Amino acid sequence: MRLHSLYASLALSFLCVAAAHAAQPQQPPKATASGPYFNRVATFEAHRNVPVGRNVSKKSVAEIVAVSADGMTLAYTDGEQMGIGLIDIRNPAQPKPAGFLAVEGEPTSVVIAQGKVLVAVNSTKDFTQPTGHLAVFDLASRKAQGTCPLFGQPDSIALDKGGRHAVIVMENERDEKLNKGAIPQLPGGNLTIIPLSATGMPDCTRAHPVALNGLAEIAPGDAEPELVKVNAQGIAVVTLQENNHIVLVDVAKRQVIKHFSAGAVDLKEIDRTRDGIINPSESAKGLLREPDAVAWLDNTRFVTANEGDYKGGSRSISIFNTDGKVEWDSGNFLDHEAMRLGHYPESRSAAKGNEPEGVEVGVFGKDTLIFVGSERSSLVTVWRDRGAGKAPEYLQALPAGSGPEGLTAIPQRGLLVVASENDGAARSSVMIYQQGVDVPAYPTLMSSDSPAGPPIPWGAISGTTADRKQPGRLFAVTDSVYATTRILEIDTNFTSALITNAMTITKDGKPVGYDGEGIAQRADGGFWVASEGDPDKKPAPLRNLLLRLNAKAEVQEEIELPEALARHATRFGFEGVTVTGAGDQEVVWLAVQREWKDDPKGFTKILRYTPATKTWGVLHYPLEATKAEGGWVGLSEITAVGPDTFVVIERDNQFGDSALKTLHTFSVAGLTAAAPGDAKVPVVTKRLLRNLVPDLQKPHGYVLDKVESFAVDSAGQAFAITDNDGVDGSNGETQFMRLGVLPSLR
Repeated sequence: MRLHSLYASLALSFLCVAAAHAAQPQQPPKATASGPYFNRVATFEAHRNVPVGRNVSKKSVAEIVAVSADGMTLAYTDGEQMGIGLIDIRNPAQPKPAGFLAVEGEPTSVVIAQGKVLVAVNSTKDFTQPTGHLAVFDLASRKAQGTCPLFGQPDSIALDKGGRHAVIVMENERDEKLNKGAIPQLPGGNLTIIPLSATGMPDCTRAHPVALNGLAEIAPGDAEPELVKVNAQGIAVVTLQENNHIVLVDVAKRQVIKHFSAGAVDLKEIDRTRDGIINPSESAKGLLREPDAVAWLDNTRFVTANEGDYKGGSRSISIFNTDGKVEWDSGNFLDHEAMRLGHYPESRSAAKGNEPEGVEVGVFGKDTLIFVGSERSSLVTVWRDRGAGKAPEYLQALPAGSGPEGLTAIPQRGLLVVASENDGAARSSVMIYQQGVDVPAYPTLMSSDSPAGPPIPWGAISGTTADRKQPGRLFAVTDSVYATTRILEIDTNFTSALITNAMTITKDGKPVGYDGEGIAQRADGGFWVASEGDPDKKPAPLRNLLLRLNAKAEVQEEIELPEALARHATRFGFEGVTVTGAGDQEVVWLAVQREWKDDPKGFTKILRYTPATKTWGVLHYPLEATKAEGGWVGLSEITAVGPDTFVVIERDNQFGDSALKTLHTFSVAGLTAAAPGDAKVPVVTKRLLRNLVPDLQKPHGYVLDKVESFAVDSAGQAFAITDNDGVDGSNGETQFMRLGVLPSLR
């Protein structure tokens, strides 16, 4: 196998773009970066800390996360459950729930000082009259120690060196529904500094607000500060996100010592249009950075995550010095990285792209590392600082839960912790990563640069087929998440499987969009593609279609179901396609995901189509049952592994360790498919080939729900791939699983 260091190649390609010949896809640049790298070792779902008596099915989020001085306990904010969740990470690979601290309001940030948990709590009922308080708990006893009133709505909280002061951003956030969220909206915010005793207790009587008004040009009367961090010299850096401004405050003296604009950037090769197509060919000039999170690199430099909120967002991170000079900006790199790894959120193209929101810095051994959380692409990128005046070295990307918000480094234990706030089918989580491996586990699939320069964008892989002759070569199809359907060429001979080429499916010379759910290579080098239908789709129903394509991905024929089958279809249609034979003996087989109206409960269709005679046949496949609430089981792929033997992916729609994700095999030998409309349909006999849950557990995230692709190459190597839904309502993670030679297929 050719070794390929993803992170080093990206670091090099960030500095220069190599030329590529259109007829020969560009190979990854040679490795230059070195580890040690981080790998994910555990995932803790926020709902595991929900107190007895509360509704566990209600949303639970993990937004901001802090760590105790000994690095053994985590505290995260759960704004939905109105409290602080605690996690025991004495064994980081097996985190355990460690208690819940209820607060009266929405916890917005948390720190731990001298054994005290300090929680900034927002209790605002009216944007024009913001209120909040600082809640204090004893970490050892889990008991409340009191509150400090805060005159406004708090957001971020930080500690200075030695934990002598709590430094709190009083954001007094605006009502985004009022006047389309335009600023100013009074009252304006400030930075409140509260002294702490040697035991970590705040002296509420000495709370001191530092005024931040009159500094920024955009809305000088409405600072609306966002995040704060304090360096070893006691200087706080505060971002005024909507004002695109940065302020430095001397904590001990309680006064502003410097302030400056965060500036603007010009970007090239980005996607600025929300049209269902990832097309990094556009430019933008004068994009305001509008930084959100900020972290100190040393006493004279800090790094910002330029998420944007009001009118800007540069999709980048920047390194500033305390004189206000921008020493480095990542430009379009984070967007390109998300595209390369299949994490680019196309639906955010018109807004802020990958949307870098969180940033953390930690000194691991001799290395000062920067960690950046991109909220919309659900990636955490890792960088090595190389000192003043130099660009940082890009190291790797880590898959996070959906919507990474809070990042905390624990250098003394070689750990990184990331809290992700989106709580959906995959629950909000805290993920733990450990440093120390020579080869990172992620990504398992990535793309090379396109001939034009930027990476080949991809996502939403929903079906795969192996090249009939070339071992290690696969073809994959994308689904209707995107406006046009593409066929991706994958080289599995790299450590991270590499997408080397992409073809857009065309009809009559024009790009076209289908809901491609299955693909099979034909003997002549062309393809069969299964496009899933939805008879209830509004405003117009979608047909289940079998597409015959040539090797250039040009549609040669659209084949519809006969009426005897089509009239029974539901929205769970074609999910896989495979082919046996060739020429006049060619037979196409399709897997239908779930029961149609004429199927017995628990049975779905395997369809047989003979191109030479244009005839259809029907077999039944027995599905497993599920007791999961809102759960169902269906087929997601079919692959021929012999003239009459097939492998299917049978899975449920659930996340987690108790989910059902399997490979089953069956034979059609001796069976005669029923004609469409026949009352009696033969049933195949299935056999379990492999439980895929252990394979999906290996990355130590949550077991992903959509295993949708399976293929066996000409050397007998089996592969399975998960569908990331194009980062639409998911964390974008794709797992490319190398299953080896399956014993029963030898």
